[in-house]
Amino acid sequence: MRRVQRQSPGFTLVELLVVVAILGILVAIAIPEFAGRQGKAFDARVMQDARNAATAEEAYFDDNSAYFEGDCASMPGVNVSPDVTCHATASGAWFSIQTTHPRASRTCTWTSDTSPNMSCS
Repeated sequence: MRRVQRQSPGFTLVELLVVVAILGILVAIAIPEFAGRQGKAFDARVMQDARNAATAEEAYFDDNSAYFEGDCASMPGVNVSPDVTCHATASGAWFSIQTTHPRASRTCTWTSDTSPNMSCS
């Protein structure tokens, strides 16, 4: 009598190792790309918060005839993004706003009496 050999449906060890190797290569490419994009997103958040605070600073001046000085989160009309540090200083006819985030690569400063108004370093 001959025994009928059954082939079990499934993958061989070699096939699984090839798939794992391909996935490893794709992950090695994707993770640094994702990290770079995340840093750029934090930089953009810092820049946007500086612009928003500068707009609110001008509105504050229109209402109070003086520029706001202190933490931007307590400035009327400003919603600072989570973990962004924003501070405003003022001196008579000009103001300066500095924003930073712990995971951003830059700190941005908006100064009302210079052109261009924003500089990031």
